[in-house]
Amino acid sequence: MNSVVKAAVFSDSHGLTALMRECVRRVRPDVIIHLGDYSRDADELRAEFLEIPLYSVRGNCDIGSTAPDRDIVPLGSVKAFITHGHLYNVKYGMLDSLVYAAQEQGAKIAMFGHTHEADYEEMGGVKVINPGTAGAGRRLTYALVEVYDNGGITCEIREL
Repeated sequence: MNSVVKAAVFSDSHGLTALMRECVRRVRPDVIIHLGDYSRDADELRAEFLEIPLYSVRGNCDIGSTAPDRDIVPLGSVKAFITHGHLYNVKYGMLDSLVYAAQEQGAKIAMFGHTHEADYEEMGGVKVINPGTAGAGRRLTYALVEVYDNGGITCEIREL
């Protein structure tokens, strides 16, 4: 039987945490990832769900945050490269530098936010995931990412 690591991935919550908290209680992920804007929202989640590891990065709206600009996150048998995306020109639809940064780190997944538009695709052998926005838009979404011990990766973009 395959074991699986389940990650709830959020971005761009912009101060609205109620739906993320409700989602974590419902989904019961093994890991929470927050991709910036606002990093203090990640701190709120971390304080409420002490038993769940939470990884976060700062976004372009996180002035003064001590969160890193990028990080490498272990998800079962694979590594995920996480960043907000503003330092990689993702708003212009050019994901090459993001994918290259993930490849340099040996990551099989690259996660970013910033655009407020959910997306999931594969580029250069890297699963590229944007969970969309958890707090600033008409359609509020997150990504449910599952990594199996055999290296298999699934991603589902879900409504909050």
